Amino acid sequence: MGQEDGSGAQDGADLEVWIDQDLCTGDGICVQYAPEVFELDIDGLAYVKGSDDELLQQPGATTRVPLPLLRDVADSAKECPGDCIHVRRVADQVEVYGPDAA
Repeated sequence: MGQEDGSGAQDGADLEVWIDQDLCTGDGICVQYAPEVFELDIDGLAYVKGSDDELLQQPGATTRVPLPLLRDVADSAKECPGDCIHVRRVADQVEVYGPDAA
């Protein structure tokens, strides 16, 4: 995982995404947009997946947004009925897509 530390941004800023399960409505829109990044668990809520495709169930768990999937992840944050998907820059933790984006 050579280029994962936030010291230098390739192709722009490195982004990460997380889901606030307290607000998740379980609609699965995020999974429709980006099944490589999001998955519904047996509890009916959406979670992000790690680079090894493992479901990250810890509260506030983040995963990197692959550049080719940025548009899909951003669209999922915009369309989410629960406003629970947060995409932020790794370097300064500023939210760029989601309910807290400027």
